[in-house]
Amino acid sequence: VQLQASGGGLVQAGGSLRLSCAASGRTFSSYAMGWFRQAPGKGREFVAAIRRSALYSDSVKGRFTISRDNAKNTVYLQMNSLKPEDTAVYYCAAQGPPGSDWLSEQHEYHYWGQGTLVTVSS
Repeated sequence: VQLQASGGGLVQAGGSLRLSCAASGRTFSSYAMGWFRQAPGKGREFVAAIRRSALYSDSVKGRFTISRDNAKNTVYLQMNSLKPEDTAVYYCAAQGPPGSDWLSEQHEYHYWGQGTLVTVSS
């Protein structure tokens, strides 16, 4: 199983980016897929996830939107109104069977992508 994240880059504050995470090796349509991030010098934190519905951290609610295309086995993160504090390496993750509704818990995710760097300049 591989998760390939892409779409990171350098953007000015207030700008937008769209991250993609393409999964291969198994189908994740029945399981949660999510995004986590790790800022310099900090631990990895939950950003957003989707299974039957979407869940967001308070810090990104209203600015980020997670979506998925099950036909493409891909999850997306549309990030708008970016702030310098959103600067981090963003990781996509996917759960495997039996699946869990604990969408914000890192230990519930079995598969992880390699990360893509998002840098927001002020």
